[in-house]
Amino acid sequence: MSWRIAVRHRTGYQYGSPARASYNEVRMTPATTGDQHTLATRIDTQPDCRLLRYVDYWGTVVHAFDVHVPHTELVVTASSVVETPGPPPAPPDVGWETLDDPPVRDRHAELLAPSRYVVAEPEVSEVAAGLRAHPPAEAGRRAVGWVHDTLEYVRGVTLVGTTSAEARAGGNGVCQDFSHLALAVLRAAGLPARYVSGYLLPVRGAQLDQPVAAESHAWVEFWAGDWLPLDPSNLSEVAERHVLVARGRDYADVRPLAGIYSGPPAQALGVTVELTRLR
Repeated sequence: MSWRIAVRHRTGYQYGSPARASYNEVRMTPATTGDQHTLATRIDTQPDCRLLRYVDYWGTVVHAFDVHVPHTELVVTASSVVETPGPPPAPPDVGWETLDDPPVRDRHAELLAPSRYVVAEPEVSEVAAGLRAHPPAEAGRRAVGWVHDTLEYVRGVTLVGTTSAEARAGGNGVCQDFSHLALAVLRAAGLPARYVSGYLLPVRGAQLDQPVAAESHAWVEFWAGDWLPLDPSNLSEVAERHVLVARGRDYADVRPLAGIYSGPPAQALGVTVELTRLR
């Protein structure tokens, strides 16, 4: 059964002295897909700015804005109401001959190759080679299971720029690192795979109208005749508790707030996410 979830995501920067100008892109608007529907959405900025809305190459809704007045704080608040999907259907029955077909590989070439944070390495290729003894959908599940067993979920030991190879070598990380390593294994096995950013309502039996503190979340989708979602950091089913925002090759394509500014170093970054189950 689908849920209706309200999302409030607030990100703020503070500066010791006024920043003179900034140029920003916001990817915080949940996607409307075949099984997820965004019913309402709003982006507010402080200082108040005019927003330019567009859809990027990967199909993500982006709001761009510039600030041309001196400011000591930049705050972006995204509010939305989303109907999330129920459990995904059973995967199609396709074999490796479908995945290895040249037109299929060409169509998904960008999602089979290494990317900024997804690194090709011999250790991962060895694991991936063994997965091809299983049908593609099962190989994808086993790839994500291997990542879940390989990494320990530990906060604060990795950075936004940590690669899949660095996370594997360190043996720990957060959902972003789990997802990057899962992408490395899936792509090495010949399964097109993409990074998904969004939110996860952490309480399985969430009460209606009770706000829950949450965080941005990441998981993966791989193609085996259809796009199949998997959550490598907790192995939970990607269904009604997940809110999809953006897709891309890795985190570099889906950063919630990205930009440049002219001014002193940012002294603080505050991020809060609040999810409320409405139905």
